[in-house]
Amino acid sequence: MRPILAAIDGLGGSAVVDEINNKVTQLMGLPDSVVEKPYLTKKGNTDGRTQVEYDLAWARTYLKQLGLVQNSTRGVWVLTASGRASLSNEIPTLESVPPKELDLPDSWREDLHKLLKEKISSAAFERLIQRILRETGFSSVEVSGRSGDGGIDGSGIAKINGILSFRVVFQCKRYSGSVGSPAIRDFRGAMQGRADKGLFITTGTFTQDAIKESTRDGAIAIDLVDGEKLIEKLYELKLGIEIETLEKITVKADWFNAL
Repeated sequence: MRPILAAIDGLGGSAVVDEINNKVTQLMGLPDSVVEKPYLTKKGNTDGRTQVEYDLAWARTYLKQLGLVQNSTRGVWVLTASGRASLSNEIPTLESVPPKELDLPDSWREDLHKLLKEKISSAAFERLIQRILRETGFSSVEVSGRSGDGGIDGSGIAKINGILSFRVVFQCKRYSGSVGSPAIRDFRGAMQGRADKGLFITTGTFTQDAIKESTRDGAIAIDLVDGEKLIEKLYELKLGIEIETLEKITVKADWFNAL
């Protein structure tokens, strides 16, 4: 928990999850073998997250319940005044924290990951990515629907503030393991002269070398979406997911006493 607080503080007091995870990895000096280890559910399956991502998600939830951090609907995590104080003071014990959100079942992630990886066809998966891109503001999104296209599964036009636009080609692969740097280099080679930017989407994870290769100086940038980000995006867009919210009613005795 303390490295998370230090990471957010070092990033200016606010940060998104990817920034926090990367900063914590640096602060703790975690080796690639640890960072890339997949998280296994109680059933022995994966749900698109690494063990580090899973552990940090729980730690962020604990910190939120302690009142040391807050998060917005846009996924930005912010240090509170108590969080800043805890940088140099003792963090409260977890035993004193009610388990609120932690009681919510998380099996839906595993079910969704298994469905994406094993149940739907490759063509359906490509159409899903097409839908996600359209929902997030892309236009002219096309799926190639054919093999032998150098690893390019489709393309689209991304717009910024309705003014700037650039062509993006994407590759979407259903992997169980980690995508390495060779796959990123091959994809970049296929997109040369065909796009301004690349997007690589997988149900698996990316190795640290792949992440470094995607933003290598002097090369066309390739954005990476791993299994966790893909599931979070489906959750955010409510695509193929139904969320039921239980109504909680509390009688406010103080209100009646003030009558």
